[in-house]
Amino acid sequence: MAVVYATWAPAPEHRYGDHPEGPHRLRGLADLPQAQDGTIWLPAEPAPLDALARAHDPRHIAYLEAIVTRGPAVIDYAPTYVTPSSYEDARRAAGGTLAVVNAVLAGSDRRGFAWVRPPGHHATRTQAMGFCLFNNVAVAAHQALAQGVAPVLIVDFDAHHGNGTQDIFRHEPQVAYFSTHQEGIYPGTGDFEDEPQARGRIVNVPLPALTGDQGFERVFADVLWPWAQKLQPALILVSAGFDAHWRDPLTQLGLSAMGFARLAQRLVALADETAAGRIVFVLEGGYDPQAVAESGRAVWAVLHDAAAEPGSLGEAPYPEPEIADRVAYARRLHGLA
Repeated sequence: MAVVYATWAPAPEHRYGDHPEGPHRLRGLADLPQAQDGTIWLPAEPAPLDALARAHDPRHIAYLEAIVTRGPAVIDYAPTYVTPSSYEDARRAAGGTLAVVNAVLAGSDRRGFAWVRPPGHHATRTQAMGFCLFNNVAVAAHQALAQGVAPVLIVDFDAHHGNGTQDIFRHEPQVAYFSTHQEGIYPGTGDFEDEPQARGRIVNVPLPALTGDQGFERVFADVLWPWAQKLQPALILVSAGFDAHWRDPLTQLGLSAMGFARLAQRLVALADETAAGRIVFVLEGGYDPQAVAESGRAVWAVLHDAAAEPGSLGEAPYPEPEIADRVAYARRLHGLA
């Protein structure tokens, strides 16, 4: 069994009324830090400023440090909010992610999960947005590059496009980005043709509403897998957004807990084949606590080479749309057909 590293940084003080991005998101996972399942738990210390500055403009870091003193307050239309503790909470989310990545990079056949919030993949180099303050995955990817680990592959299955991650790495040849997301919703980016200068390195597959387990598996099998095998990443980072679950209140995709588990199985197999087993999942979105708990536990089981449980919510109660044309187009666009 692979070694699994994890960190727990739920940021209980980072909350704003009944905002969907609150600590209640993780209430079904609150017992994980006590789990005796072969996990090595690591502290989530605040990310060093120099590590944050690899991914973010120093002016953005200074702005967040200053603006939280006015909290609780909304700082963008998403709405993204801050409280007096949010700057340190966001630094701990990034720092916890760094701790797991550093541990995984210390050897081969190692896996990890950073259970952190606030999420990160919408935060650009210069802007907090979409509930995100610092881009945890981007900070981690830069840490790997600083250690000479390249190329890095970021896979993002959050229901929303990770515009911030794409923005930060649009001109970085050593980082590849792959995103599945629901078309036509926030933040409005992630078209097939985004970032033409990075064709073959930044791959977006926008999906119609109700796409579920079968559609996602097809995209991962026919687009991600052959593309990533060509890439041969040295590390895989996963923006694990459980808002792609069919019961999420903010989105309309159709994954189930077992669907997430099958995606995780494919990603772990890819890491085993190309990256000496090195893979780290980082929590992003997911706003139905039961769906987050069942999906998170299913992925957690995969990381421990255990059988994933389907949970009580089951599969999506509606048929999936056909996405063969999208898969074919993505393959042609990125030289896979």
